[in-house]
Amino acid sequence: MPVNLNAPAPHELHAVAGLRIGVTMAGVRKANRRDLVVFALAEGAAVAGVFTRNRFCAAPVQVCREHLVGAAAGGGIRALLINTGNANAGTGADGLARARRTCDTLAGLMGVTRAQVLPFSTGVIMETLPVERIEAALPAALAALRPADGAAWAEAAQGIMTTDTCPKAASRRFEIDGRAVTVTGISKGAGMIRPNMATMLGFVATDAVIAPALLQPLVQEAADLSFNRITIDGDTSTNDSFVLMATQRAGHAPITALDSAAGRLLREAVAAVAQQLAQAIVRDGEGATKFITVQVQGGRDEAECRLAAYAIAHSPLVKTAFFASDPNLGRILAAVGYAGIADLDQNRIDLFLDDVHVVREGGRHPDYREEDGQRVMKQSEITVRVELQRGPARTVVWTCDLSHDYVSINADYRS
Repeated sequence: MPVNLNAPAPHELHAVAGLRIGVTMAGVRKANRRDLVVFALAEGAAVAGVFTRNRFCAAPVQVCREHLVGAAAGGGIRALLINTGNANAGTGADGLARARRTCDTLAGLMGVTRAQVLPFSTGVIMETLPVERIEAALPAALAALRPADGAAWAEAAQGIMTTDTCPKAASRRFEIDGRAVTVTGISKGAGMIRPNMATMLGFVATDAVIAPALLQPLVQEAADLSFNRITIDGDTSTNDSFVLMATQRAGHAPITALDSAAGRLLREAVAAVAQQLAQAIVRDGEGATKFITVQVQGGRDEAECRLAAYAIAHSPLVKTAFFASDPNLGRILAAVGYAGIADLDQNRIDLFLDDVHVVREGGRHPDYREEDGQRVMKQSEITVRVELQRGPARTVVWTCDLSHDYVSINADYRS
């Protein structure tokens, strides 16, 4: 079961004007489940994205990058096509041809060009994409298109799931110039999560009016504040994609600078939605029983804080100790020590587990009692705080424990 995570009710998800969503069953890998989602964007929308840094990236990631480069000259992106059950990764030239073929088919049905369609796939790697099943289901997906209200978002969140146990969605509404502005999004992911850019799949839309050139720095900033701060198992997927869409329908004066008052409001809302979606992925981590916040502060720069935070969050020894509620906290110190921070002075390090001061100046705090550590370890939500005492920088990473179920889920994934 996910850690303190419930699927949002449709009424909690605000509609985004200028966007329609259609969900249907294509039988990509399993029969009788919705596994194909189409986002249809009205003309004039702007789209930007960030993608996996895994050099062995999936065919749809390669095609998305190509199409986004040419989007401005080619009339803009008009549709997103998402399938689950098959990642179309490790499939070579044939995989690229199949990804492009799905774009051709959807483009023909919608009356747009191939380059105006972005394809996304998630699921099993190194298996041939059953393009004929997707093509056969596309008319049903288009027939199902409806305005992107709460119910449509909820259906899409369910339609992009793989090993997720819970659909993931988030929404915010605020005002610019007295006009209501909406940011709503969905994500999926539960394993093979150390995005190093985004999540396995994340889609956020806003009706804000914004200069298209600002969308790329906005989506990158949001990723850095959210999806780039999570890890479940340290594996960077071949298919990670995070896309931000702006339909330009809110009716306020255009945002022409991200550091303007309106720009800051939009940045805060997009980051808040992205953080909620990213944290939902960790809460639904495969086999997770605990949600863990790792804070590292007092670094010379954020990069070395991040080294220490991810060393803790990736450590199987640390993660299994949390699963067992075993305050074997020397494992955390060991992870900080091998994180790769130059000239680290171990005698200046402090460690806290929630409100419990465990380590002071590199050694066990004289007042620390193991029963206090175990009390915190038994909680479903835990904060680990490390003080490096080297400078003003800080960072935060969200992770989960590592349980028996993680092994079982991944051992049985293809069966």
